Amino acid sequence: MFDAVAYDFHWESVWEYRQKFIDGFFLTIVMAFFALILSLFIALFFTYGQYSRVIFLRFLSRFYIETIRGTPLLVQILVFFYVFASALGVENRYIAGVVILALFSGAYVTEIIRSGIESIDIEQYDSAKSLGFTPFQTYRYIILPQAYKRIIPPLTGQFASLIKDSSLLSIISIGELTMNAQEVNAYTYSTLESYIPLAVGYLMLTYPISWYAKRLEQKMKD
Repeated sequence: MFDAVAYDFHWESVWEYRQKFIDGFFLTIVMAFFALILSLFIALFFTYGQYSRVIFLRFLSRFYIETIRGTPLLVQILVFFYVFASALGVENRYIAGVVILALFSGAYVTEIIRSGIESIDIEQYDSAKSLGFTPFQTYRYIILPQAYKRIIPPLTGQFASLIKDSSLLSIISIGELTMNAQEVNAYTYSTLESYIPLAVGYLMLTYPISWYAKRLEQKMKD
C-alpha cells in the first residue's frame, strides 16, 4: 500500500528515540487514570448540585457545566495553567494537567449521569415513595441501578475521549505521548514515522476501553 506513496520512510531514525514513545505512553496512562478518577468525583458533586435545594449550588453547577462545555479545551488549559494555577501557587504542571483534564471531562460526565437519572420514568419515584423509601434509598436501590446501565455507553466514549484530549497538554510542556512524538519529529524530520506510532499508541489505549464496555453492556443485558 505504501509503495504508491511518494514518501521514503526512515524508521531507523525514529527507532533511536523509541524510549521517548514508551515514556510518553506510560505518562499518558498515569495522567488519564488520575484525571478519570477525579472527574468522577467532580461529576458526582455537580450532579448532586443540580438537584440541590440550595439555589447557589444549582447556579454554580449550571455555570460550571455551561462554561466548560461551551469553551475549547485548549483555551481552558492555557487559562487554568497560566492564570489560576499561577495564582494558587501550583507549580507542578503534571498535577495542574490532571486537574484541568478532570474539570473538562467532569462537565460532560455530569451531563451523562444527569441524563441517565432523568431517563428513569417518574412512576419509579412514585413507587418508591409509596413503599416508604427515603430519597437516599430511592436512588440507591431503584434509580441508580437502572441509570447505571444506560450511562455505560456514553460514559465509555467520554473516557476514551479523555485519553485523546490529554494530547493537548503538550501545549504546557507536559511530556506525554503527543509532545514526545513532536519532539522526535523535530529531531529526525521524520513526520509520518513519528506520528504513526502516536496514532497506534492512542488506539492501544482506547480500544480496550471500548471492548470492555461492550462486554459489560452485553453482560448487563443477559
